[in-house]
This record gives sequence, structure tokens and C-alpha cells, in this order.
Amino acid sequence: MSKLSPVSFGELVKKLRIFGFEGPHSGGKHLYMLREDLRLTIPNPHKKKISVDLLMRILRQAGITREEWIEK
Repeated sequence: MSKLSPVSFGELVKKLRIFGFEGPHSGGKHLYMLREDLRLTIPNPHKKKISVDLLMRILRQAGITREEWIEK
């Protein structure tokens, strides 16, 4: 099994768009992306990379497996 690595905000958004998400849209304290009825909250863009732990939580909420993420 391949390992996940930290990703930048731009990489996260780009890959989520590949999985059919639209956005990011602003709303409240955090940005979000939409796919059908699913609203996925994403971290605000900042200079640091998004950690593997946070990435895994985002993927779980989005219904994307580790393998699917690594393949695309």
C-alpha cells in the first residue's frame, strides 16, 4: 500500500475537482466544496501543507479511499 503524503491547498482542491467536487466556495469560517448533496468543509489556504491526518479525515468525509486518492 502506497503512503499518503502531506499536500498543499492547491493540490487538495485540484484532486477534489477530479473526484467531481465544485468550488471552493466561501461560507462562514471555512471554505467548502460541493458534490451532489455532499458539502465538504476544507481548511483555509495557508502556507503550511495539509497533514496526512487531516487529509485522511477529509477523504473519509468525501467517501474517497486512500487507493482512489493515490491513483488519481
